[in-house]
Amino acid sequence: MNPFLGEIIGTTLLLLLGNGVVANVVLNDTKGHGAGWIVITWGWGMAVFVAVFTVAAFSGAHLNPAVSVGLAVAGKFEWAKVPAYVLAQMTGAMIGSALIWLLYRPHFARTEDRDLKLACFCTAPAIRDLPSSLLSEVVGTFVLVFAVLFLAVSVFGLGALDALPVGLLVLAIGLSLGGTTGYAINPARDLGPRLVHALLPMPGGKRDSDWGYAWVPVVGPLIGAGLAGGLYLLLQDPTSVNFR
Repeated sequence: MNPFLGEIIGTTLLLLLGNGVVANVVLNDTKGHGAGWIVITWGWGMAVFVAVFTVAAFSGAHLNPAVSVGLAVAGKFEWAKVPAYVLAQMTGAMIGSALIWLLYRPHFARTEDRDLKLACFCTAPAIRDLPSSLLSEVVGTFVLVFAVLFLAVSVFGLGALDALPVGLLVLAIGLSLGGTTGYAINPARDLGPRLVHALLPMPGGKRDSDWGYAWVPVVGPLIGAGLAGGLYLLLQDPTSVNFR
């Protein structure tokens, strides 16, 4: 399979299962309605596991622009390939979110809370404090990318055997750090679905797509990834960084 196609398929699976568990928990009259945060974090962790395992052999299963950038900063991935990977990740994120919109249409129609409808696509802060939210996304993504870098032994990224550790890593981040912003830790995971929410009609109506916040889950993860890649590089070769 072509790596570009692999990233599209993997990110589609990631968003289908990840935002699928959110929809199952927060929308009215689903079988999982009201199941809570633990179910959401476990669902996202397992979404990562399935997506990584499925396409790791073809693309390295980045599935996240922050991972691609972090690997490139650390010298584990070619910068020239980053734009194509990001395009594939954005495409897959939008496809996966559009499938959620299609599959849960009757439940969107029965849900009056338009904030909950938006939550099935993208993240939002528990307390609206942009500097704090930015820091949360930086730290959460730093943990993700820094740990992934020690798993990514190939020039592409992750292998199939790394799928479960990465899924458990995302579960740990969600349980420990996700309560502030909903732990986007992935620009494509947030921006792609947010675009889908903005573009598609919503049964029962919808609110705006919160574009005033949308930059946080894009910029924060990229900063966190860059810091993680830089620290990894420093630890591998302290002489590569000149502090003078």
